[in-house]
Amino acid sequence: MAADAKKFIHGLENDTQYDVLVVGAGAAGMAAALYAALDGARVLLVERTPYLGGTSALSGGTTWVPLSQYAEQGEDSYENVSAFLDRAVGEHAPKAMREAFLKAGPEAIRILTANTDVAFRKCTFHPDYMADLEGATRCGRALEPLPFVTRHLGLQLKLMRPPIPEFTVLGGMMINREDIGHLLNRFKSPKSFLYTVKLVLRYAYDRLVHGAPARSVMGHALIARMLSSALKLGVDISVETELTEITPMGQGRHRLRLKQGAISREVIVNGGVVLASGGFGRDPLKRDALYPEGMPPYSPTAPGHTGAAHRLVETLGAFYGDAEDQPAFWAPCSIRRRKDESLAVFPHFVFDRSKPGTVCVDQQGKRFVNESLSYHEFGKAMLNSGGAANPAYIITDAAAIQKFGLGLVRLGGDKLEPYIRDGYLIEANSIDALAQKLGMQPENLQASIAHINAAAKSGVDSQFHRGETIYQRANGDPEHGPNPTLGPIATAPFYAIELYPADIGTAKGFMADENAQLVTTDGTQIAGIYAAGNDLNSIMGGTYPGPGITIGPGIVFGYLAARHAVARSRLKFDASEKSAMA
Repeated sequence: MAADAKKFIHGLENDTQYDVLVVGAGAAGMAAALYAALDGARVLLVERTPYLGGTSALSGGTTWVPLSQYAEQGEDSYENVSAFLDRAVGEHAPKAMREAFLKAGPEAIRILTANTDVAFRKCTFHPDYMADLEGATRCGRALEPLPFVTRHLGLQLKLMRPPIPEFTVLGGMMINREDIGHLLNRFKSPKSFLYTVKLVLRYAYDRLVHGAPARSVMGHALIARMLSSALKLGVDISVETELTEITPMGQGRHRLRLKQGAISREVIVNGGVVLASGGFGRDPLKRDALYPEGMPPYSPTAPGHTGAAHRLVETLGAFYGDAEDQPAFWAPCSIRRRKDESLAVFPHFVFDRSKPGTVCVDQQGKRFVNESLSYHEFGKAMLNSGGAANPAYIITDAAAIQKFGLGLVRLGGDKLEPYIRDGYLIEANSIDALAQKLGMQPENLQASIAHINAAAKSGVDSQFHRGETIYQRANGDPEHGPNPTLGPIATAPFYAIELYPADIGTAKGFMADENAQLVTTDGTQIAGIYAAGNDLNSIMGGTYPGPGITIGPGIVFGYLAARHAVARSRLKFDASEKSAMA
């Protein structure tokens, strides 16, 4: 039986020795802990919040690792993906780090899936976001975690970060893209009806018998699989635990002070400390210093990545990269106050912006961007607008909102009254009236919608070229033509939701070598200190070439860090053993 993670430090003796200590329990941190444990190391995984999973548990869990065993023979090549990343990233991040990722990625995924409960499948159709670049692919690089039944985790399941409520149905049932398709077609297809009945009955049974849903999907499933594996491998886990001191002991060994509640203990780490705390996105001082001017305070990410551990390793000489295109990854988000007064920050990834019958405009009522760009590029356009599109608005009509939803308004016929009543959804019976409610010139909004309506008829957006790449068209309505992303906005009443640029994870992070070991400004390695996930400077340089480019590299550099740290711990053990024998 695993020790109580909420009281783990209380029962720990001072100067307990570990081979590897991992700070942060998102996908990168948990992967590092698993790889180290698989290599026979004694591992402690420390998480400062009450829950494991970080933002990874709230995400779709898509994992971008090219050339894995899931890719079909001849579907891709090292040369092809390397050249694609060169074009996408350029000089915004060191090429050597991208090469290390590509070389180690297939092995990292093979080891993880062969020896733990972690399991993926290839996304059958998930194009790279920069689909217009030579070397982009339609599928094969993006992996998605398989759903996972979590009943066997018992009380340990309470360590999992709960899903975002707005991403569930029926009061807590997690669903993925496949589920959504069947739910929407439940009255149109016998296969989908049967699928839906089984899904709902299984959920109802689990709630009745076990008191909680037992089926986990997407990022939540990835973390649940990692937790299940960590428990089997004997990884020590401590939550609500903060790293407060790091003291070098020489030769890459470190003494760490850990605090859980009022209790503090010191541990000795012989092989390596892996930072995977999620970046600095919740640090208000660093947000002000490193994010673009006018950045709103909203973020759909999990709490916990305050940068506290960053400040400790900065005293050891660690430093951030400074060549990135963007310091963080962006997404347009809308906000709504929940009944419990907490704030829902909803990311508008793909489900509405690329659907026919929508348009996005700035505060003057003018289009400012191709609505079907990736969420990162869309957010970047908002921030580069000089404030004109910060905030912006997404606009639709009665027909489109009924079919596709809009933001927190669920697709398939959600009731609109509650959203209108609390101001999340703005409604008007004419375009002019909507413009007036939004405080913009009616003629500007009329012109924007007139252009969209004409483009919907011709299939060509001469202004911003919406729906011209395979990625953009993939997020539209496959049954709509001639352009699956363009449809008329003509059926009253009309609706709008306010959009803000929000960060979904930092790209700026610590510079390191190809083993994810941190370095100083003169290139000297900081022995025994590693980083993975958003703590490591993004190998994508603040660009967003494809789906899952945070989780994929997070797992792979967690592997590289763990492998190197465990090897260091063994060298020290061998040396101390020989010294004792002498």
